[in-house]
Amino acid sequence: MLACVLVFCLMDAALKALVAHYPPFQVAALRGASSLPWLLAWAAATTGLRPLLRARWSLHLLRGAIGVMMMATFVYALQTLPLSTAYTIFFVAPLLITALSVPMLREHVGPRRWTAIAAGFLGVLVVLRPGGEGLLSMAGLAVLLAALGYAVSAITVRILARTDSTQSMVVWLMVFLALGAGALALPEWREIRGEHAWLVVGLGVAGALGQYLITEAFRLGEASLLAPLEYTALVWGVLLDVALWGVLPRPVTWLGAAIIIASGLYLFRRERVLETGSAAAQEEP
Repeated sequence: MLACVLVFCLMDAALKALVAHYPPFQVAALRGASSLPWLLAWAAATTGLRPLLRARWSLHLLRGAIGVMMMATFVYALQTLPLSTAYTIFFVAPLLITALSVPMLREHVGPRRWTAIAAGFLGVLVVLRPGGEGLLSMAGLAVLLAALGYAVSAITVRILARTDSTQSMVVWLMVFLALGAGALALPEWREIRGEHAWLVVGLGVAGALGQYLITEAFRLGEASLLAPLEYTALVWGVLLDVALWGVLPRPVTWLGAAIIIASGLYLFRRERVLETGSAAAQEEP
């Protein structure tokens, strides 16, 4: 998951650079189309292409629709928000994953972790303050919508993993993202300029690698345990903002991020305590 966060941060930097020149739906379509050849090559070398046809199409179509919405709204937000600010708002996603793991995956979340989730949402409200660059702006709302889509998509990975391979989940998500976002982008499609070709290639490589890593992470690990690790994106977001765009987060963003990260770290610690206690109980005679 830690490697996945770094790779996706590099991909997001490429998205932010591209959306300055192309519409959000076109950038979302490029995200899927540029990653697809790499993923198909990986699938062919591992399981072969024929097993890709054995899939739970209803859930794949749902993930595809969510993926188009999630990518387009996040890219739209990157037009005006720094990476670090967008990431801080997006940090509501791990909280949503932990909360959604209860009704969708039947995982147990105790009162202490619910308190941490509530504190995390308070931190999000600090960032999304009325009159600032969050709650009342379209960009802030777009990030929140993307975070909700991400949380639902992450939960569906755990459900699909019971019957479908990692290759199937990753490849079909990129297919539906490329086709769905591409169709929506057609009315405003712009020709790709030569100087941006390397960004599209880099977007494809980083997107393919990151998608594989995150699918494997949520397939093998418990959602509520993995979610807090995504907060490391803030470090990379700040470094990329400074290096590429010369901006730093505002003080209120740091405050909100601190509250959210503290909540996430408590969730992680609490999960470890519960796992240790459960293992000890099983060892008792």
